[in-house]
Amino acid sequence: MNFISNCIKGIAIGSGAILPGISSGVLCVIFGIYEDLLDHILNFFSDIKKHTKFLLPIFIGAGIGILIFSNILNYLLSQYSLQTKSIFIGLIFGSIPSLFKEVNQKCKFKLHYLLYTIVAFTCGIFLVILEKNIVINSTVDSITPLYLVLSGFAMSVGVVVPGVSSTIILMLFGIYSTYLSAISTLCFPILIPLGIGLILGCIVWMKLTKFFFEHFYAQTFYTIIGFSLGSIFVLMPSVSLDLNGIISLMCIWAGFLIANLLE
Repeated sequence: MNFISNCIKGIAIGSGAILPGISSGVLCVIFGIYEDLLDHILNFFSDIKKHTKFLLPIFIGAGIGILIFSNILNYLLSQYSLQTKSIFIGLIFGSIPSLFKEVNQKCKFKLHYLLYTIVAFTCGIFLVILEKNIVINSTVDSITPLYLVLSGFAMSVGVVVPGVSSTIILMLFGIYSTYLSAISTLCFPILIPLGIGLILGCIVWMKLTKFFFEHFYAQTFYTIIGFSLGSIFVLMPSVSLDLNGIISLMCIWAGFLIANLLE
């Protein structure tokens, strides 16, 4: 049962990895596996059998999500944008109470911790504004393997840090359209150097994140909550007080309930 559950979570995480504005890290937070994922990956060689049992279904699901279900999610976002985005907003809102509950169980609440949430929330909104003002199909004139490795390394920030979209980083590097095309056509000369940079970057950022969890647990967690809340604004649909507005609220509520069930 855990294998199937983790596989489904991996599918959602993989699907979110290629969609603008949706951070894989936020999805890991929503599903309550962010900390566990860091621990199992960074300590993989300490108990290979144990960590493989946890990681394998997530990685299988992520692969399926990237190759197959991302297209379905893309279709839903294009044809049913309001409903799909509203469900994601509900999922994020629904996960926040459990995050506060988790961090307060380990660390006594202090009022100044909310400053980390506010700062991260503000940064999240800034990234949303930045992303909406970047031309998605921008490309660089000459893409070298080294440039792809560097792009993958930078992209890893968005994979590891919740609320930071990896797509905005690829847009800044001018290879987002190249990245999408490479995935759809399985162009390995593009995907392999990107993957190398991504793996190296993930290791570095995971170690840093793990360090902050070990030494500044509450501050790190409240920062993650702020970034997660900030990511809502990239999904926030434009609604009015009509049927569409009612549908949006219902979908947000449905996402909220789903997040509570997942908890």
